[in-house]
Amino acid sequence: MSSVNKVFLLGNVGKEPETRSFANGDGVTSFSLATSDSWKDKVSGELKSITEWHSVACYRKLSEIASRIVKQGSKVFVEGKLKTRSWEKDGVKHYKTEIEATQLLVLDKKTGEVAQSSSGEDTDLPF
Repeated sequence: MSSVNKVFLLGNVGKEPETRSFANGDGVTSFSLATSDSWKDKVSGELKSITEWHSVACYRKLSEIASRIVKQGSKVFVEGKLKTRSWEKDGVKHYKTEIEATQLLVLDKKTGEVAQSSSGEDTDLPF
């Protein structure tokens, strides 16, 4: 049986995205994405909510696009896959699990603009 590694998130960008370049010229744009869930407590009737924070990374062409269109507070739909990176610093092994974005849809409430991009190299985008 084959496996599936697919993530869909709709949330708000927590802070301004950060863009870095690699030695080969490729880039990565990273940002945090907040997703929230709310419910009514069955016992108290009180409305409760919880926010989860996700690390999102956009690579290559998608990085270029994300660095231009994603802003703090933007409503963003991300499609991607889970990736775990590891590195060693001062003799301690560190791990980070993030979403590697393959599709990005930015919904800007202020202007009503919708910007969509894909990690595909042959994508023709109007921006």
